[in-house]
Amino acid sequence: MVSKAVPEGWENRRLADIAFVTMGQSPSSKDVNDSGNGIPFLQGNAEFNAQYPAPVKWCSTPLKLADRGDVLMSVRAPVGALNMADQKYCIGRGLAAIRFTNAIAAFGWYALLKNVQQLCNVSQGSTFGAISKKHLETLEFLLPPIPEQRKIAAILSSVDNAIEKTKAVIEQTKVVKKGLMQELLTRGIPGRHRKFLKTPIGEIPEEWEVVVLGKYSRILSGGTPSTKNQKYWKGTIPWITSADILGLHEIIPKKFITKEAIKESATNLIPKDSIIVVTRVGLGKVAINRFDICISQDSQGVIPNKKVFSIEYLAYFLSIAAQNFITRNQGTAIKGILKEDLKSLKVPLPTFFEQQKIAGLLVSLDRRIEYNNKMLDELLIVKTALMQALLSGEKRVKI
Repeated sequence: MVSKAVPEGWENRRLADIAFVTMGQSPSSKDVNDSGNGIPFLQGNAEFNAQYPAPVKWCSTPLKLADRGDVLMSVRAPVGALNMADQKYCIGRGLAAIRFTNAIAAFGWYALLKNVQQLCNVSQGSTFGAISKKHLETLEFLLPPIPEQRKIAAILSSVDNAIEKTKAVIEQTKVVKKGLMQELLTRGIPGRHRKFLKTPIGEIPEEWEVVVLGKYSRILSGGTPSTKNQKYWKGTIPWITSADILGLHEIIPKKFITKEAIKESATNLIPKDSIIVVTRVGLGKVAINRFDICISQDSQGVIPNKKVFSIEYLAYFLSIAAQNFITRNQGTAIKGILKEDLKSLKVPLPTFFEQQKIAGLLVSLDRRIEYNNKMLDELLIVKTALMQALLSGEKRVKI
């Protein structure tokens, strides 16, 4: 056993010294059902959520059980995912149940989380990407006295609570945005319109028009310069793929090309304040480019007439149109959105002022989501740093 520097009052222990490990065993298929008969059954980590699992099958004759309060760990690829048992479960061979007997369960959860990479490293050397009971039981921990365990677990739990609340705010804001987006882009600003007309794209306010995108926009295709000519890829002009589009307002290019590359390939220079629509690989992504860029063959550049369209309004509409296209074609072999389909797309057209008002409401929600995503990133960094400091004894808590 590899010795570790042990803080004063702490002990260097193995998991077997502080917990009882139960390895899962798959029951007979005839005893497994999805009608709620028996005990909830977990085969592996497919039913894991943020903290507690959500079973979809039950077992009438379980072979191995996890009790409420046990830590559940995935022991087959991917190894190391954790959940907490909130009730009795039948566990299959993809899981182990860890019942802490000489340590606080909440502390044990975080200790496992910190040391799980050791198990992942072991599994990578396994033919089946799995770990055994012996691997688990010999996992080493630095164990503080019980009062310190409680305090450490409480501190880390408070950070976890903040993380979950932030995630919930992000998800709720996304739900609100999705509903508001559909309402604003079909019925306009609430209370502004009283009469609506039936059109080929559905009911819209009487004051609006329906226009064809290609009539008031130029649409340019993308392409890829030859990768054999390395000189093409030593320029300063951003060339992006769908992977570089992180959101409607965020594009982070990784590759740059020269003017010669543009001239001698199918790509085009898309001027800033245009809209990139991914029409093949990564289908459905839409972004506003705030700088001149070139695009791959998987995208189209929409260069709108800015006297007709607010660029933000059109970008939001195109993002809905792309998602509707995907929904309509679910279950079919989608090759992508054709350039001609994009040109002939019918767009609801409010007054320019109302377009700006609609876009402003949606942008404010996007900014809220962006702010909370940054808060989430910061909380995750804080959690990682605290786990390292508290679970190693580098930073001692006051009791």
